[in-house]
Amino acid sequence: MSCKGNSNETLKRKVVYVYSPQYIETCDSLSKVPNRASMVHSLIEAYGLLQHMSIVKPHVATIEEMAKFHTDAYLEHLYKISQDGDNDDPQSGDFGLGYDCPVVEGIYDYAAAVGGATLTAAQCLLDKRGEVAINWAGGWHHAKKDEASGFCYVNDAVLGILKLREKYERVLYVDVDLHHGDGVEDAFSFTSKVMTVSLHKFSPGFFPGTGDLCDTGLGKGRWYAVNVPLDDGIKDDRYFQVFTSVMQEVQTLFNPEAVVMQLGADTMAGDPMCSFNMTPVGVAKCLRHVLDWHLPTLLLGGGGYNLANTARCWTYLTGTLLGQTLASEIPDHEFFTEYGPDYSLEISPSCRPDRNETKHLDTKNVAQLLRMFCLTISNGSNLILQCFRHRLLKSVISVKYIKTD
Repeated sequence: MSCKGNSNETLKRKVVYVYSPQYIETCDSLSKVPNRASMVHSLIEAYGLLQHMSIVKPHVATIEEMAKFHTDAYLEHLYKISQDGDNDDPQSGDFGLGYDCPVVEGIYDYAAAVGGATLTAAQCLLDKRGEVAINWAGGWHHAKKDEASGFCYVNDAVLGILKLREKYERVLYVDVDLHHGDGVEDAFSFTSKVMTVSLHKFSPGFFPGTGDLCDTGLGKGRWYAVNVPLDDGIKDDRYFQVFTSVMQEVQTLFNPEAVVMQLGADTMAGDPMCSFNMTPVGVAKCLRHVLDWHLPTLLLGGGGYNLANTARCWTYLTGTLLGQTLASEIPDHEFFTEYGPDYSLEISPSCRPDRNETKHLDTKNVAQLLRMFCLTISNGSNLILQCFRHRLLKSVISVKYIKTD
């Protein structure tokens, strides 16, 4: 497998890569993905990609910076229990700390490091130091303002969006993680200045249990949340078809000035989540579609629990946006043995069935709903708004997957 840019624009793109040895060491301590940050960075370095990017050292977020979104009470509690790794504090449960988000010594430092790295990347875009800025160790999209959730102690994606909003009127958040980006959607559910788009697995009992088609935002943010629920086994071609059908309408109607894209790698074939059946090639096509808008773009990581495949994916995506051809053979480096037995950059889809193939997603209906959104916003008529709401509720059945057997 190789990746190569297909235009001079790709080759000229200025890319900022947020990195420091201390930052990687801190991120390696996260118990759910131990040493993942080092594996990702080492593979990117082994392929010689660092020389094509501007490397920027991240700063550590202050409590004031994180309080732009998170509550003081949550941050103060996280700091307090982080000092000694006290997992028995009776208040921890109120802040979402426990089984999914265990308390370990230094967890506040980790949250501040990740939050600061994404803020650094966003600031680089504001300062025009690059057209694309990367923080592969970020993308923790489940954390709420007053609680940790789904392995996420800080919602760095929200912090990055808020930073970009200091300059850009309309910011688009695109989430292609396996899981619904609920924390980001919740954060901006009442505003029309940030549109959130999430393509994700939606199934009874599957975390976080939100992100149905009819979840569209609240108040002034009504219709500014777009959710595309998917089923198990989806592969590259079908995913890209759905992605482009939705994103073409979103880009036209919302007209964003900047983009934040979360690229969780738990959609990859071989991930322990055993849900989607994607490869880096398919995700790269989605990334190219967004990059072709030529907007300031912040790229974040996210899920990805097969560590070698996650490193393969994000390295391939890095090569894609740099227009660099990557050899199929994994280069010799510190984590080389983790890529056996084939030692290849390629991820092959499994033979598991695509449950989306026995069902039908009418993306035309999604597009029609988005056009109605545009009409609602531009006209401001309550009659049109009620018509849109009625149409949406009636269309949920037809827009979602419908069995044909």
